[in-house]
Amino acid sequence: MSFHPNEVARRARVATGGLVVAFVLLLGAFFRTQVLQNSQYVLQSETNRLREVPLPAPRGIIYDRNGKVIAENVPGYSVSVLAPTADSLRAMLHRLSETIPLSPDQIEVAVRRYRRAPNRPTAILGDASFDIVSVLEEHRVEFPGLVIQSAPKRHYPDGAAVAAFVGYTGEITEGELASRSYRGYKAGQQVGKGGLEREYEDKLRGKEGIRFVEVDARGRVVREAGAREDLLPEGAPPLYTNIDLDLQRYMVSLFGDSLQGGAIALDPVTGEVLALHSAPTFDPNRFIGGIPADYWRELNTDPRRPLYNKVIQGRYPPGSTWKLATATWAIENGIVTLDDVMPTPCTGGYQFGNRYFHDWDPHGHGSITLAKAIEVSCEVYFYQLGLKIGITRLVAGGVALGFRERTGIDLPNESTPLFPYSEDYYNKRFGPHGWNTSVVLNLATGQGENSQTVASMARFYTALATDGEAVRPSIVRRTQPQRTRLFQLTDAQMSGLRRALTGVVSAGGTAAASHVEGLVIAGKTGTAQNTEDQTKNHAWFVGFAPADHPRIVVAVLLELGGHGGHAARLASAIMARYLKATPVSIPPTTG
Repeated sequence: MSFHPNEVARRARVATGGLVVAFVLLLGAFFRTQVLQNSQYVLQSETNRLREVPLPAPRGIIYDRNGKVIAENVPGYSVSVLAPTADSLRAMLHRLSETIPLSPDQIEVAVRRYRRAPNRPTAILGDASFDIVSVLEEHRVEFPGLVIQSAPKRHYPDGAAVAAFVGYTGEITEGELASRSYRGYKAGQQVGKGGLEREYEDKLRGKEGIRFVEVDARGRVVREAGAREDLLPEGAPPLYTNIDLDLQRYMVSLFGDSLQGGAIALDPVTGEVLALHSAPTFDPNRFIGGIPADYWRELNTDPRRPLYNKVIQGRYPPGSTWKLATATWAIENGIVTLDDVMPTPCTGGYQFGNRYFHDWDPHGHGSITLAKAIEVSCEVYFYQLGLKIGITRLVAGGVALGFRERTGIDLPNESTPLFPYSEDYYNKRFGPHGWNTSVVLNLATGQGENSQTVASMARFYTALATDGEAVRPSIVRRTQPQRTRLFQLTDAQMSGLRRALTGVVSAGGTAAASHVEGLVIAGKTGTAQNTEDQTKNHAWFVGFAPADHPRIVVAVLLELGGHGGHAARLASAIMARYLKATPVSIPPTTG
């Protein structure tokens, strides 16, 4: 079949045009790929051969009020593994366990880490010793996916002495990764797990860097340095606290290894927390890099609950330290004055209905004023004062004085105190006919349906130490204290209350043995019933010094400590230490 020459020419032109278009399209594609999208494809290429190794950022250093280190960073080593699959990781770790100690549990934990973040190196040892690192370096050729690097490690120079408020750090959990509070975090990162480390995580964390290593098709490291310029980590700024580390150490030494309970010391004007301790304590340094299973088991099975912060989480009947709340409310509302005497003298107890309510002193205190009742802690006086106030007003007074609220201290997991919200609380709990007016006798003396934290009682006494305004406790420095008015008394009434409180720590008072020569202390002892074991009472003392111009408030709670005088001796020693007075001698105690 033949074609006309014109047809042949036309078809040649069409073919030529098609080829030209095809070449133009190809050239355009090459130009877009090689020029316009060059950086994108270079990045993809590098991603295929480069792996990101995170460089942990140094956490912010935590200082006390005098510039002494509470938490710092020291050089450490971490060991990670790059693996293409979970199975290959497990196989490599089983081989690795023949060289260094790796338990089956550690291997399974590592595999779970890998599945959470398969594109990041899987941490095997977060805090490897120099000896282990040396052994691994000798066998580096046998484990090409191994990544060993220097990393800053959290360290607490005073260890257990600061655990109650500093907390500790640990690896972020799956639950935390899913939380909105940890948006932007990645698997394997270290985060604050308690205390200041957790409360100020956003300020202490720093910015993670990246080191690039080159791998082959099987994910084996072929070059660790120079594959690409590293992105250096950025350390966090320091955190300055109000803690007086010298006072903190002294407070801890008073508790020793035998006492259990908690204590807090703070400035009544600014709310600055000078020291805070919960006993027994734990060593936060042992949590770094993963807590040993046996130590974790020991802490959780200890009946003294070392992981439970007894200052902000423990709730205890406040005992006679509460009598100042009853007295303050009654004075402010004109129900009684400091010079008033109750109708029935104290003879060692008080008969109400068919029940006899005992006083702590079986010999009684006779016919005394409110001021004297505070000084000698007369139960019978406050039984009658509670009846005079009435259950409705007494509960309303406790609510108005803030005893149903947390203090707002800058630590996580603070417990809310337990206190009735109104008289209806009793109707709902016991039924309309399941209770009677006798509950007011217990409530007026710090027993019954009333459980407070050590911090909440300290906060109330900051109002007694100033002008009726309670201050929010603060461990980290604030520019402005946060104060709340709890009550309004005249200068004469405030002076009278303080004189009564100084009588507690003077001759004839319930804490006379805690007197410090040259220092006038105002405070109140408390012996609170233990609901779990009524044969062993808790010992309280809350007070301030100097009485005429308070600079420190101290609250001490000794679990199973017996009489409040025992707590008073510790509290007066803490005040004397801070104010550089001669402290009382603390006799040996068995807790």
